[in-house]
Amino acid sequence: MACPSQYPLDLRRRAVRMVAEVRPNYDTEWAAMKAVAAKLGIGTTEKLRKWVRQDEIDAGTRPGTTTEESAQIKAMKKGIAELKRANEILKAAASFFAAEIDRPHTRS
Repeated sequence: MACPSQYPLDLRRRAVRMVAEVRPNYDTEWAAMKAVAAKLGIGTTEKLRKWVRQDEIDAGTRPGTTTEESAQIKAMKKGIAELKRANEILKAAASFFAAEIDRPHTRS
């Protein structure tokens, strides 16, 4: 399970917006990200780059799995795991009852 981000969602959104706003003032996007990361106290520029890329994916301007799709996939995987566990329990119960039926019963 992924650990929750140490950065609040508002800060992440603000940082992504700031990169877009200051980008024309820098030679490269990386330089703009580096400046914004330093200004907002974000641990690494790479972390901010990932937020910017995910925002582009969510906006439909870059191919990839959106945040919403990722959450749906995670929920589906969890559901599948629960169904597999339930299926194993049912199989074990069925084999137990089948063995009980096949076992000769003696009365005392």
